[in-house]
Amino acid sequence: MKEFLLNLYHYQIFFYVTLIVIGTIVLTSMSFINIQKYKWRFTKKEDKLLKDSPFAPGISVIAPAYNEEKTIVANVNSMLTLDYPLFEVVIVNDGSKDRTLDLLIEQYELVETPFAYIEKIKTKPFKRIFKSTNPKYARLTVVDKENGGTKADASNAGINASIYPYFVCTDVDCILSRDALLKMIQPVLNSTVQVIAVGATMRMANSCEVDKGGVITRVRPPRRIIPCFQETEYLRAYLVSKMGWSLINAVPNVSGGLGLFDKSVVIEAGGYDPISHAEDMDMILRMIAYMRDFNKEYKIAYIPVTTCWTEGPPSISVLNKQRTRWARGLMQIFIVHRKFLFNRKYGRTGFLTMPYIFLFEFLAPVIEGVGLLILMYFLLTKQVNFETALLLLGYVYLLGVTVSTLAIVFDLTVKKLYKRFREYLKLFGLSLVEFILYHPLIVFFSLKGYVDFLSRQNFEWGAMKRQGFDQKQNTSQTDDTTN
Repeated sequence: MKEFLLNLYHYQIFFYVTLIVIGTIVLTSMSFINIQKYKWRFTKKEDKLLKDSPFAPGISVIAPAYNEEKTIVANVNSMLTLDYPLFEVVIVNDGSKDRTLDLLIEQYELVETPFAYIEKIKTKPFKRIFKSTNPKYARLTVVDKENGGTKADASNAGINASIYPYFVCTDVDCILSRDALLKMIQPVLNSTVQVIAVGATMRMANSCEVDKGGVITRVRPPRRIIPCFQETEYLRAYLVSKMGWSLINAVPNVSGGLGLFDKSVVIEAGGYDPISHAEDMDMILRMIAYMRDFNKEYKIAYIPVTTCWTEGPPSISVLNKQRTRWARGLMQIFIVHRKFLFNRKYGRTGFLTMPYIFLFEFLAPVIEGVGLLILMYFLLTKQVNFETALLLLGYVYLLGVTVSTLAIVFDLTVKKLYKRFREYLKLFGLSLVEFILYHPLIVFFSLKGYVDFLSRQNFEWGAMKRQGFDQKQNTSQTDDTTN
């Protein structure tokens, strides 16, 4: 009986890993095709034509802020310098307890202004609107509201206050490239089908140099090891996974850090769910459900260009907060949106993407955790076939390194952002040890997040402590300069 269970365990693990390998190869191949299509279709010529066009659709840039005093000015400066003919910046102060609102008022000469605030989406009580007395900041609107406990509630208030048909939802700790709006609106204008959302590649801002105007002047990989691991992880997520799913219009999620949306569809779908722990994925799934329920054609696009930098967790303790939060959100998604699983009614997202995420992302930490316990038992009882165990381990290890390497190569083919080739070698070098040093932490924090969700632990969206960015033209460096 023990021998039967041991063989069953080996075959199940081998079969599961093989499915992951096949899925990864298919996704990587689709991503490569999609990236090549993007490079062929969109060039600098389109950027120039759109930048000079009087017919460019208006875009509202919405950024919720909760206790963001360390980065708020640099990030708002970055948003105000975006290179696009028609846009506004809507900052939502979600009941900050620090000097976030005071800094905004001082820096941008804000005064309380009468405003026709229409609550298209229900939120926590709205207080007031601020506008600048300085024409230089005419694009800026600051919404002050009571804290809603989640980023979703603050984003909904920003949507209510926005005036344009499209909006970009971002985090106030993110720094956008100047051409971010130009790049993200192009799939909308180039499609014959209604594009309801567009995503783009994000990466770590840790150790990048930022001038006083909020513009990144030097892109480099993070110096600290945790955000550097996450840099490669982000490249895999965006350039392999999301670009792959985008080829067949099966994207399940547009990152909350940067996404462009059709405002009318978001409002019809009910806006962001204020009690969701994963408001970005929840929003996309409800938009898909709305379009499919009313038999409307739609498209969700992704572009491979890096247009956004975000401050990554500088330490294991902050990584813990981030990943347990993500894990809670993922579990909540599969409870709230379980109707999507293996459901042809919701197209490829329901029949392909969601089952894939459930089996190989949501269940993966559980399977790894249980597998480790079984392996320990077999080790103690001396029932391990070391040849098979090492084969499986090498199988998984080489897959991870290969995908990481391809993601780095894809990034190089899209645009070389690092000045020195050795900075790319640093990412490759860390990918060789990620399986040993970083991946076990992710598995542990994911399992911890699942337990937290099931035990109904309290959750607040503004948990990550910001450290700020290197400011090249500012002599008062922040703590993050040593990242």
